Amino acid sequence: MTQTGSVRTGPARSGTAARGRSWLGQGMPRRILVGTLGVLILALLWELYIFFGPTDGVVVGGLTVLPRASEMAMPHLWVMLERILEPVTGSASAVPMWQAVLEASLFTLGISAVGWIVGVTVGLALALLMQRFTLAESAILPWIILSQTVPLIALAPLVRRWGAQIEFGAFTWENWMSVALIASYLAFFPVSIGALKGLGSPDANHVDLMRCYAVGWWKTLWRLRLPASVGYLLPALRLAAASAVIGSVVAEVSIGLRGGIGRLIVEYAGAAGSDPGKPWAPIFGSILVGLVAAGFVGLISLFLRRFRRGEVAA
Repeated sequence: MTQTGSVRTGPARSGTAARGRSWLGQGMPRRILVGTLGVLILALLWELYIFFGPTDGVVVGGLTVLPRASEMAMPHLWVMLERILEPVTGSASAVPMWQAVLEASLFTLGISAVGWIVGVTVGLALALLMQRFTLAESAILPWIILSQTVPLIALAPLVRRWGAQIEFGAFTWENWMSVALIASYLAFFPVSIGALKGLGSPDANHVDLMRCYAVGWWKTLWRLRLPASVGYLLPALRLAAASAVIGSVVAEVSIGLRGGIGRLIVEYAGAAGSDPGKPWAPIFGSILVGLVAAGFVGLISLFLRRFRRGEVAA
């Protein structure tokens, strides 16, 4: 019996290890290659449109369908890159553009991380509550969905005004906390929906087996439901990370918070007429923040790869 068991489990373990090595050794370089190729194709299409596109754009029925193909409206990629290496202004004390964008990106990334952590925590808590109690799901789920219909640009000033009235002793609510709260507001939704679907994904026979062995809800959650939810939870975490970044940038613009990449986008946009490459620097910074956030979730997926049986879009 012992030999038979070892024969059966040996190939399974070696197969799992082989799949892990295959995913790490082949899948990751392939994804990087495909992603790099996609960026190069997009850059090529950009330059081709500048050369061959209409100067006045394409307007159909008074609506601009395609932008103007001019160097002022669509600067060349090398113009954008050269501008990033130059000082922000002509002042002798001006810092390089890349330094200003990097500092703003780190500021926004920190706020987005706080919002993401809060959003993930709240989303998981709501998913656990709704999975545990059917009545809670019926009462809470419609409100979770309805919450995402509120315009973010209208909500941000209200959050700032409410936060300014919060005081606990020496604690004072700061503007960046309002931005983080807005980011968590967008981040909790995909996590709560994805985790709820994942926690309810185990086969009914497996759940019945746990009940037959008189296993409690907490142990069933830890041994069965949480591992089964990983395939649903990882895409939700990625979407939450992107939502937190978007929420931070929009909230920074809405409440006028300085120091972040959102405010930098507004400030540099005014120079588009005389300095077409300048407004694109903070846009690249926001893209960098999104890539870092997605990369962090990718690291989490590496630690959870033993539970992955294929990811399901939330």
